Amino acid sequence: MSSINKTEFTPSYLFLVGIPGLEVFHAWLAVPLSIIYIVTLLGNGTLLLAISTVMNLHRPMYLLIALLSCSDLVLSSSILPKMLSLFWFKDEAITFSACLFQMFLIHAFAAVESGILSCMAIDRFVAVCNPLRYTTIVTNTLIGKMALAILLRAGGLIVALPILTARLSFCSRHIPHSFCEHIAVAKLSCVDITVNNLYGLIATLSVAAMDFPCIGVSYVQILRAVLQLPCKDQFKAFNTCVAHVCVMSLLFVPVLFSLVLHRFHHNIPLYVHILLVNTYLLLPPVANPLIYGGKMKEIRLGILKMLELKRTMHLI
Repeated sequence: MSSINKTEFTPSYLFLVGIPGLEVFHAWLAVPLSIIYIVTLLGNGTLLLAISTVMNLHRPMYLLIALLSCSDLVLSSSILPKMLSLFWFKDEAITFSACLFQMFLIHAFAAVESGILSCMAIDRFVAVCNPLRYTTIVTNTLIGKMALAILLRAGGLIVALPILTARLSFCSRHIPHSFCEHIAVAKLSCVDITVNNLYGLIATLSVAAMDFPCIGVSYVQILRAVLQLPCKDQFKAFNTCVAHVCVMSLLFVPVLFSLVLHRFHHNIPLYVHILLVNTYLLLPPVANPLIYGGKMKEIRLGILKMLELKRTMHLI
C-alpha cells in the first residue's frame, strides 16, 4: 500500500540537505571550508602559473603536476561553491540538470585524479629504474597522450551515471548529502535502481582495476631498485618519490577507510560517511600544492622566478 500512495515525478528542482545530523553546525563548518577553497584556488593557481611561466618547468613531471592542479580546481569548484551557499545562506535548491552536471563533474574528475596519480607512478618508475632513458621514454608528447586517454576514460565511464539517473522517476526531492552524489540522488527514486548500483560499481572497479595495479607495481619496482643503490644514493632516490606518495596517501587512504566503513559498519551515522567522502574529495586539492611546493626545490625556485619576473615587468 505504501508504494501505491507514493507520487512519482521528474523534478525540476532538488534540495540538498547538507550533512544530515549536523545541520546546526553548517555555519561553523562553512568557515574551514571557505579557507580550504581559498587556499585551493591560490595554491593550485600559483602552481599552474609557475609551471606555465617558467621554461625550466616545462618537463613531463611538472606537466603532470599541472594536470593534477587543473583537476583539483575543477573538483573543488564543482563541490564547494554550492556547498558554501548551502551552509552560509541555506540555499538548498539545485536544478535537476545542474545536479546531473555536478554529478558528472565530481565522479569524472575523481577518476581523472586517480588516472593522473597512476601516470605519476609510471613517471617515477622510469626516472628511478631507467634514468638514462628517461628523457627519451617520458616526453611531453607522451604526457599529452596520457592526459587525453585519462580524460576520455573518465568521460566515457562516468557519462552513463547522469544518463541513468535522468531516466528515473522520483518520490522525494531532498538529497541527504552535501552534493549530488550518484547513489544519494538515485535513492530518491521510487523505481528499482539496480542498474544504477551495478553500473556505479562497475565504473569504480574499472578505474581501480586499471590504476591500483599500475601504482602498486610501479612503487614495488621503485623500492626494489632503490634498495639496491648505495646508502648515500637511497635518500636522494626516495626523495624524488616522497611528494607523490604523500599525495596518493591523501586520496586513497580516506577512500579505503570510507569503503571499509560503508561495507562492514552499517550502524555508523550517515554524517560520518559524508564527512569521509568530503575529506577524500576536498583535502587533496588543498594539500597537493602545499606538498609539491614544499618538497620540490624546482617548483619553489620556479615560483620565485615567476615573482621576480612579475616584479621586473611591473618596474618597467
